Amino acid sequence: MSSSSLSKLPSTDRDDVVARLRESLLGAEFTADGLLELLGAPAYAALARSETVPALRATRGDSPLETLVRLFLLQQPAECARVAAVLPVEECVESGWLTRAGDDEVAAAVDVRPYGGPDGEDWFIVSDLGCAVGGAGGIGSRAEGVVLGVGGASTTLSGITVRTPVESALDLGTGSGIQALHATRHATRVVATDLNPRALHMTALTLALSGAGPADLHEGSLFEPVGDETYDLIVSNPPFVISPGARLTYRDGGMAGDDLCRTLVQEAGARLNEGGYAQFLANWQHIDGEEWTDRLRSWVPRGCDAWVVQREVQDITQYAELWLRDAGDHRTDPAEYAALYDAWLDEFEARKVRGVGFGWITLRKAPEGVEPSVTVEEWPHSVEQPLGDTVRAHFERLDYLRTHDDAALLGAHFKLAGEVVQEQVGLPGAEDPEHVVLRQHRGMRRATKVDTIGAGFAGVCDGTLSAGRILDAIAQLVGEDPVLLRDRTPAQIRMLVEQGFLEPAQV
Repeated sequence: MSSSSLSKLPSTDRDDVVARLRESLLGAEFTADGLLELLGAPAYAALARSETVPALRATRGDSPLETLVRLFLLQQPAECARVAAVLPVEECVESGWLTRAGDDEVAAAVDVRPYGGPDGEDWFIVSDLGCAVGGAGGIGSRAEGVVLGVGGASTTLSGITVRTPVESALDLGTGSGIQALHATRHATRVVATDLNPRALHMTALTLALSGAGPADLHEGSLFEPVGDETYDLIVSNPPFVISPGARLTYRDGGMAGDDLCRTLVQEAGARLNEGGYAQFLANWQHIDGEEWTDRLRSWVPRGCDAWVVQREVQDITQYAELWLRDAGDHRTDPAEYAALYDAWLDEFEARKVRGVGFGWITLRKAPEGVEPSVTVEEWPHSVEQPLGDTVRAHFERLDYLRTHDDAALLGAHFKLAGEVVQEQVGLPGAEDPEHVVLRQHRGMRRATKVDTIGAGFAGVCDGTLSAGRILDAIAQLVGEDPVLLRDRTPAQIRMLVEQGFLEPAQV
C-alpha cells in the first residue's frame, strides 16, 4: 500500500479534531438509536443492506442529523453552510475527514457509521466510501486494498466472542477495527494486526472516534507481526474466501484452497495462554471422498479443546456466484464475468471440491496433562446472539464432565436450564407419545430426543435431590429395578449436561 493512498485518509494526529467531531456527531444524535428514530425500521434495515433510496427519502429535511446521514452514510455532497452548523468544517477538511466538492460544498472522505456497543456505547466504524457490506450490488469497489465496514460476518464474530476480562487480546486481520473496538471493553491490552496498512489506519480512526482506548497496531500476515507473544483472547474474521488468485485483500487469503484458515487455526494454539480462547470465522472445503468433520478435526492444534460449528454449506456454483457478486463482478462485461466464473469452477474441480462450509471455530487452551475435547457439529438453525456466554459455558461443562465419572454424576445435583420446554410427539389421541423432545429457547436453541425416563428426570431437577435419589424415585414409580436404571441413565444425563439442558447445582 503506497503512502499516497494513506495520505488520502483522515489524519490520526489531530486528537482535538477527533474529539470535536465525536462531540458534534453525538450532539446531533448521529447514533444507532438516532438513525432508527429518524429513518424508521424499514429504511434503517434497507441501509444495512446498502440500499439507500429509502434513507434518501427520509432525509430530505434540514435537521443536523439529516445532514450527517446524507453526508457520511449516503455519500451526498452538502453545502458548507449546512455542514458548518453541525461540524467544524475547516478543521475536518484540514485533517482529511471532509473534502472540498466545488466552491460551496463538502463531501465525506470516509464512511462513518454509527454502531451501538453491547452496553449502549455510541461507537463509530470508519471504512472506505461505498463499502458497507451486504448490498445486492456488491461492495461497490474492486480496489485491491479496500477496507470494509460492518457486515454480518463481523457482527457474528463479535457476538460469539467470550467477553470475560483478560490481560491481553489480539485481533488478527482487524479490517476497520470492529473486533478490536469490542476488545477494549474487557482487555487491558489490545493488539490489532493486518496485512493492509490502510486497514490499520482505519482501525486507529474507529477507536479514536468511538472514544475507546488505543490498540497496538502491527502490519503483517497471520501471526508474523506479533512473533512469539501469547494472549488470553485471539479473534479473527480472516480473508477466508476460497478463490482462484488473491485479487482482493479484504476477502482473499492468497493461499490455496482453505489453507489460510487451516494455518491460522493450527498456529493459534501456540499463541494462547492456558485457559485462553481463540475464535474464528472460517470457510472449509468439502472434498469428494473425505468427511468434512475429519478435515476440521485435523486442524485443531495439540493441547486445545475445540468447538467447531458448521452453519451453512454452499455448492460450488452458489459459492462462486456469491463472491463474484460481492466484488461487483456481475456488473462487468459479461465475457469477463464468465471467465472469472470459469476460473473459480476450474479451481474447485481440480481440487475435487463439491461444496464449501462456513462456520465458527473456537479453541481453548486446555490445562497441562488434560486430554483435550474436540466437538465438530452442524447446526444451521437459528441461535440467540450474543452467544459469548453460551460458548464459555460449553467449555465449562466439558471441564465438569471430565472430572465426573458416572458415580460422581449420580451423586451430583442438577437444575433444569432456563427456558427449556418439553414437546411430546405422537399420533393424536395416542396414550403414550412416540418420543419426547426437550427444546431450548436460549443460546444455541437446541432440541434433543429423550426417553420418558430422561424427560421425567429433567423435569424434577431443581437442585434439591441428587441424580441418584431422583432415579431411585423414578424406578419405584415405574416399577423398574433401581440398580439397572442407575446403570443405564448416566449416559443420558451426561448428554443433557453437555448440550446445556441441565446445569450442575451448587449445594
